[in-house]
Amino acid sequence: MEEPLVRPRPLASEAAGLRAGVPELPEYVDRLCALVERVDPLIHAFVPEPGRHGRLRAQARELAARYPEPDGRPPLYGVAVGVKDIVHVDGLPTHGGSALPPGVLAGPQAPVVERLRAAGALVAGKTVTAEFAASAPGPTRNPHHPGHTPGGSSSGSAAAVAAGLVPLAIGTQTVGSVVRPAAYCGVVGFRPTYGRIPIDGVIPNAPSFDTLGVFTADLAGAALVAPLLCDGWRPADDSEPALGVPDGTYLERAEPAALRAFEEQLARLARAGLTVRRVELFPDFAEVGRQLQTVNRFELARSHADWFARFGGLYRPETAAGIRVGQGVAAEDRAAALRFRERLRERVAAAQTAAGVDLWLAPSATGGAPEGLHGTGDAVMSLPWSFLGRPALSLPAGWTGEGLPLGLQVVGAEGGDERLLAQAALLERLLTGR
Repeated sequence: MEEPLVRPRPLASEAAGLRAGVPELPEYVDRLCALVERVDPLIHAFVPEPGRHGRLRAQARELAARYPEPDGRPPLYGVAVGVKDIVHVDGLPTHGGSALPPGVLAGPQAPVVERLRAAGALVAGKTVTAEFAASAPGPTRNPHHPGHTPGGSSSGSAAAVAAGLVPLAIGTQTVGSVVRPAAYCGVVGFRPTYGRIPIDGVIPNAPSFDTLGVFTADLAGAALVAPLLCDGWRPADDSEPALGVPDGTYLERAEPAALRAFEEQLARLARAGLTVRRVELFPDFAEVGRQLQTVNRFELARSHADWFARFGGLYRPETAAGIRVGQGVAAEDRAAALRFRERLRERVAAAQTAAGVDLWLAPSATGGAPEGLHGTGDAVMSLPWSFLGRPALSLPAGWTGEGLPLGLQVVGAEGGDERLLAQAALLERLLTGR
């Protein structure tokens, strides 16, 4: 009988078991590596690493010796985590999903990895990324339907959590690279407010938007790890939220089946007693997209200026095309686009206050994961929130007729990450029964 490829493992319960010594770390590492060796050839979530088992066994022994007593163990003691291959990890090369020499791309370990390791986590390995977190996809397959994309650019991270290879993975989002693959793979993806997790030690795409995020099986996992990674975490208000729906041309970008599922989700939340208010929010949505692309392409070209000049022939055609477009964008056009963003931030904040909305809801993606591995899907449903730098997450919410997962995107106020996670827990319970 064929082994199922979807078996996500809840982070909170796995971390609690490891702290209690169930299982002991050597056994946990042996199981992990056996699972990766058996399942990953089918989905290609991890960058190949010949010495993975020996490395993890040695690190597990060191960790166990440092924390012999369960009472003193840190919150992520022994937890296996996948790290997107644009994030520098000491002892592991960074390829960025590219053919460039890893030595050229090398850099100091990212603070996000320092924080994970300080919390006791073991880096299971690097997860596959689209080339330089842009649009040229890697080999990762969707665990639900291996003939479909897992999304991107954090493709390996989302697939690794969905397949149960690890209970936690790190990704990045410039436009839609956490929320969209989380939806396609049927897991939770949390993208904090821009800047809430230091982005140092990460190969840049567009520094005005680049944001680290996490993938977990459920919201409890994201709630466990977010305070460990985000700066200045504080107690949250978990009162019942008023929900806002950004009606208009933005929502119309979603496919009819995704919109039908979204309306069913809204009706279910309303029947449970939550307030749902419809607000015309992005009447100039096409212009929002154009301005984001102006900044993104300009910054992509500048981020890769040196490498592209030296190794341009090694870049994938999709990435090279984006860089060449960015080379033609003037600095004053980027500056004007950033001024547009500030005006948009003010306008959206004012609309939210006037409508009395706590959280915005929208589909996480335009629909289910597209068939084929030649692309990573459309990021348009995440576009305005990433442009604004707002925190967002994707909750598993429904299925397509083909059995592919759909996600509900929940967006908070800028800097309101704590409240977003706390209030979204109610939505998760109402929609999934968790």
